[in-house]
Amino acid sequence: MTAESPPVALAARPRKIRSPLTELTLARLREFIREPGAVFWTFGFPILITIALGVAFRNQGPPQVDIGVLAGPEAQADADALTKTGRLVPRVVSQDEAGKLLRSGKIAVLVVPGEHGAVTYRFDPSRPEAFGARLLADDALQRAAGRADTRTATDEKVSAPGARYVDWLVPGLLGMQLMSGSLWGIAWTIVQTRQRKLLKRLVATPMKRTHYLMAFMLSRFLALAVEVPVLMGFAYFAFGVEIRGSILGMCLVSALGAASFAGVGLLCASRAQNSETANGLVNLVTLPMFVLSGVFFSAQRFPEFLQPVIRVLPLTALNEALRAIVNDGVSMANLGFQLAVMGVWALVSFAIALRIFRWT
Repeated sequence: MTAESPPVALAARPRKIRSPLTELTLARLREFIREPGAVFWTFGFPILITIALGVAFRNQGPPQVDIGVLAGPEAQADADALTKTGRLVPRVVSQDEAGKLLRSGKIAVLVVPGEHGAVTYRFDPSRPEAFGARLLADDALQRAAGRADTRTATDEKVSAPGARYVDWLVPGLLGMQLMSGSLWGIAWTIVQTRQRKLLKRLVATPMKRTHYLMAFMLSRFLALAVEVPVLMGFAYFAFGVEIRGSILGMCLVSALGAASFAGVGLLCASRAQNSETANGLVNLVTLPMFVLSGVFFSAQRFPEFLQPVIRVLPLTALNEALRAIVNDGVSMANLGFQLAVMGVWALVSFAIALRIFRWT
């Protein structure tokens, strides 16, 4: 041993070299944790939406509808009869006021009393609440005029957990969260890295293009371990939303949905040169699915000819699968179509992104 040689005990031990894929995945997780904005939009925002909508539709009671009664000799008597329903909120209005209220949607129906007990209902049939209000108003006025029912009818109200709006809403919010986190988190990060000329430096490292793109997908899978329990746990403790099917099945469906969106996010970022282009591409993908895929209301409301297109969207497939497991307890074996849709989106989009991706 020479005087310059270090002692054996102090000699530097060779550092274990991990694979580029592992290092890139860990780097992605560190970047995510160090960004408070990304953490808020991934975990905090969906919870705030769930709180707002859950409170809005929880224990709300029967909805009430505003209707108008055209001023006249019988107007106040008709308004009193309509008030007894408990569902209608009538107000006596003049002819000029009635037109303005109907056009603005502030009243759903205008009741126009006529001669000899006749009555006319003026309403827009395209408004969802208008026709129901018309039937309720007619029933109340007919009863007030002495009509007797020939059959006995009983109402049974359904408000058990699993049949509420918040039960239907929470799986859709989870799907929306997975889509937004994957698309914005991946596409935005890659384009920002490209703009700052950092991708050029990564080319010089012992790393393949596959490693770089796969690291984004793996980091999304790891983030799911926190995202899914946070939202579903909050929904359970705050609103009593229960998972009636397999928790493992829900996690696997979430992972497949996240993979499909991650592939689309990689595709959006594969050629985009700046954040403006990436922003436009991601909005082009996400906004139609926000509207069409049944996040806040059923996709069945759209015309029949659009249904085949809507059903092959990845967010529609994810929402359908999550609701089937969470609300109906359906097993994954009965969700073949939804799983196939998400799998095809994940594989095809990743394969295309891998082929056309540019470092500069």
